[in-house]
Amino acid sequence: MRVIAGRFGGLRLDAVKGRETRPTTDKIKEAIFSMLMPYINGGKVLDLYAGTGGLGIEAVSRGMDQAVLVDRQRAAIAVIEKNIEKTHAEDAFTVLKVPASAALTRLASQGRSFDLILLDPPYAKEKLKADLTAMEEGGLLATDAIIMIESDQVADLPEPGPNLNLLKQKDYGITRVSLYRYEPQQEK
Repeated sequence: MRVIAGRFGGLRLDAVKGRETRPTTDKIKEAIFSMLMPYINGGKVLDLYAGTGGLGIEAVSRGMDQAVLVDRQRAAIAVIEKNIEKTHAEDAFTVLKVPASAALTRLASQGRSFDLILLDPPYAKEKLKADLTAMEEGGLLATDAIIMIESDQVADLPEPGPNLNLLKQKDYGITRVSLYRYEPQQEK
């Protein structure tokens, strides 16, 4: 695993030992960021199921200003912190060791909002619709925020609706990458 491009390009990243974490392969990461590049122009990124921190680190490497990386596992947090240290840009990252739902509550109470959301939960434990609802209700989604979801092909993905526009969706083997834009409707 490595950072593919940008200011940390080529940096080797450590992986979490064991089967609790499924790191995004370089091939899928490259595909994700090919889809995301037109939308990366500074701002804040939330990597809600960070694992190794690879997606959040890649986003900062390619131009996002700040990243919040969330994971509940002690082993994952240790690897994330080690990987961030390798960037020599520790000020660009905040790491939270809490379950995703607790992170969303905490970030909402702090009045935080994000321009890019990276969701790559364990395939068997996806609760993507609940996560997005909590983000919207908590004010965590900036207007025109981009939401990337990496899932398997049978995941119960959010349906496009008045506030959520599906921009792109591609399959890579068993992996599906979906890109949404949050466009809240103005009340009249």
